[in-house]
Amino acid sequence: MNRLPGWPERLAELITAAEHRPFDAARWNCGRFAMAAVAACTGQRPFWQHRPTLAAMADTAGYPRVAVPFARAGDVALAADPDRLGVVLDAGRVAFVGPAGLLRLPITACTIAWRVG
Repeated sequence: MNRLPGWPERLAELITAAEHRPFDAARWNCGRFAMAAVAACTGQRPFWQHRPTLAAMADTAGYPRVAVPFARAGDVALAADPDRLGVVLDAGRVAFVGPAGLLRLPITACTIAWRVG
């Protein structure tokens, strides 16, 4: 699956729309944010299967793992403690769904990344 032309603009629109959207366990959580980012970049919603860990579940979507320092904007990354999926914004930051909207952490807080498209 490749990224679509104009994906940076669609990803920026998603980030803007999610900026102040608070965490909701059923409606807006890290998995839904990651799926929305993949859809913004590729035009397709990923499918994944339930697994015991978030990393194992993300692996079922079929995207290859990449070393965290090589993750690029639009890729999905996993931070630990607590485990949560986020979206790479640029070479140094990842956005995560937080209690009052998006939180940004350094990419060094992440342990795994998946290349999207």
